[in-house]
Amino acid sequence: METNTETSNFYAHPELLLVADTVAREKGIDREEILDAMEQAIQKAGRSKYGYEHDIRAKIDRKSGEIHLARFLEVAEIVENEVTQIPVDAARNKKEDAQVGEFLVDPLPPISFGRIAAQTAKQVIVQKVREAERKRQFAEFKDRVGEVVNGVAKRVEFGNVIVDLGGRAEGIVRRDESIPREHFNNGDRVRSYIYDVREEPRGPQIFLSRNHSQFMVALFTQEVPEIYDSIIEIKSVARDPGSRAKIAVVSKDTSIDPVGACVGMRGSRVQAVVAELQGEKIDIIQWSEEPATFIVNALAPAEVAKVVLDEEANRIEVVVPDDQLSLAIGRRGQNVRLASQLTGWDIDIMTEEEESDKRNEEFRTLSQLFVDGLDVDEVIAQLLVTEGFSSVEEVAFIPVEELTAIEGFDDDV
Repeated sequence: METNTETSNFYAHPELLLVADTVAREKGIDREEILDAMEQAIQKAGRSKYGYEHDIRAKIDRKSGEIHLARFLEVAEIVENEVTQIPVDAARNKKEDAQVGEFLVDPLPPISFGRIAAQTAKQVIVQKVREAERKRQFAEFKDRVGEVVNGVAKRVEFGNVIVDLGGRAEGIVRRDESIPREHFNNGDRVRSYIYDVREEPRGPQIFLSRNHSQFMVALFTQEVPEIYDSIIEIKSVARDPGSRAKIAVVSKDTSIDPVGACVGMRGSRVQAVVAELQGEKIDIIQWSEEPATFIVNALAPAEVAKVVLDEEANRIEVVVPDDQLSLAIGRRGQNVRLASQLTGWDIDIMTEEEESDKRNEEFRTLSQLFVDGLDVDEVIAQLLVTEGFSSVEEVAFIPVEELTAIEGFDDDV
């Protein structure tokens, strides 16, 4: 509870309200936050004059601009701090019904701001305005993660690009989030993807990316209406930023070709994305729920002769004609690496000749295993391998009836 012990001294500054309105409008901050900052600045100047140990508070009238400056004293039964507290007896000399816990308010005369006090007040206001701006910026962008934004390169620091996003907000494209060999100058237009917004000690940070896989997804969503309308779905993306990318698409409408829709008339849609990504080559792949089909599509433009899936190890062997090997692997393994990222499978590529040699070696190894382990001749061992047995244990636990059903086997064997 607060009580005035005498008539409050005040002095009107209607221009304060005009300044608060102007700053609030220019910075996009609540007027009340500006006035609170002004009150704290006046409060600090008052304590500088009368002593920092005093509980001095300032109040600006929201309608007239009048400034009230006063010292607050707490009524206490046992005084622990003589500067901020007053005994009950002394309080009742000023106010008859003063109660413990109540605050007596001693109005103070107006203070004239000296050079140092004015600088201090200005620093407090600037700091509070900056904090309010940061809060507003964080509130505005924290729910925009995943959006593509346009901005202007404000400055470049050690390869990091500071981007002016308009509305007094800045984002940063760090060097490792840029497309390799890409260079921006001050004033260049920058289109990027918001992948994170975090509160940090120096204020909220808006992290932007141009090499994020979801940046490509967002660009295609903007260029292809069928993706925006959820008729076509992007299932996965693999990128080697600035060089090459693969994107897997599927259509929920069987009458619409997802690959053709993403390419566009004369390649117009995909070329718009390619141009934004500094000429990055994009392979648009038809997605399939059948892993083998999907992987064959993902290895395009190479032709595939045969695939062998190992679902337990999540690995696939891909056999290609000899003249397709370099195309399937790609320069520095790029094609097979992107196909592996796109499909989520480990891919081993071999030529038909290599595959044949590998199968023959496996056949010989297994045959010898049965010869040694079962004490049978080579012909019987080869028959077991041909029937698909791969270990002695498999043969040991198979019913005799099934073994005798194999051509070339009888009860004696």
